Amino acid sequence: MVDGLDLEALTRYLAPFTDGQGGSKPARDASPGQPLRAELIQGGKSNLTYRLSDGSHDWVLRRPPLGHVLATAHDMAREYRVMSALAPTTVPVPAMVTLCNDPSVIGAPFYVMEYVQGSILRRTTDTDKLTDAQRTVLAHRLIDTLTDLHEVDPAGVGLGDFGHPDGFLERQVRRWTQQLHRSRSRDIPGFDDLAAELAAGIPVSQRASVVHGDYRLDNVLVGPNQQIMAVLDWEMATLGDPLCDLGLLPVYAAPVTGVAGIVSDGMGPHNGFPPIQSLIDRYGDRSGLDVSHLSWYTALGYYKLAVICEGIHYRYSTGQTVGAGFDQIGNMVEPLVRAGRRVLTDSP
Repeated sequence: MVDGLDLEALTRYLAPFTDGQGGSKPARDASPGQPLRAELIQGGKSNLTYRLSDGSHDWVLRRPPLGHVLATAHDMAREYRVMSALAPTTVPVPAMVTLCNDPSVIGAPFYVMEYVQGSILRRTTDTDKLTDAQRTVLAHRLIDTLTDLHEVDPAGVGLGDFGHPDGFLERQVRRWTQQLHRSRSRDIPGFDDLAAELAAGIPVSQRASVVHGDYRLDNVLVGPNQQIMAVLDWEMATLGDPLCDLGLLPVYAAPVTGVAGIVSDGMGPHNGFPPIQSLIDRYGDRSGLDVSHLSWYTALGYYKLAVICEGIHYRYSTGQTVGAGFDQIGNMVEPLVRAGRRVLTDSP
């Protein structure tokens, strides 16, 4: 028994989408396939991710967390749609297999995609085996992939209606504040102040792009020679200001007290990666965008992560989620809030 999955129902449901030879093209009149095995992939703290196998072929299934789900979060169709749309572009994404919006199959909507070989580099122990030159190559490829994403013409790949770029930043502050209120069960000093400071200093967007929403090193699969094999975890993707993605990278460039060891160890000079400013400058040179005033976007990144962690803490405290590490995630929230306020205070 695997929490969050009904493997018998899933085996029956997926039979038409496998050809019995390790493929994943729809097949008519397919008989039930080999019984599926599944394991929860550790690391994600929001949507649940499972590796499926029938003994000869592997897939990945994504579904919402168990229990408490915010109204605008955990939209399986959005993740499926954006990765399907990006498939013909230079942005590496897994091949999609099927989307199921019928909650009667496993108890929630879900989608299935092809399993992509690669490594998740979440801890410093994962990157210690790389040389300084290899870490630099990897960091540059991470930035270049982000630039490629932001250069995709949304309308050209069928995502022209994927979001509403006008007023995007104002809505971001409002949306995350509303999400905080829906999951709030305790008082965190400075949370309301950070929200107010962000709302008072909203910049003017330079461009509208497909925005990933949670772009960082441990949300990509890394293959041989530091190739980016696939960008994962598109649950917050939309159309909006691309600097929101860039501004999130400094949040992970130097670990904040309470963050290191729970989400990831970050990607910065502390573990052999190039200075984050050099990566920001590389993005600016390639994209043509002005990146000289990124502090507001970084503060927004801290705020979003704090709200997400508070929501996860709420689900954990009410017994509505599964996975390791949830007992400590609530401790991250106050340090994130402090860091966000400090970025705004120290900005020029």
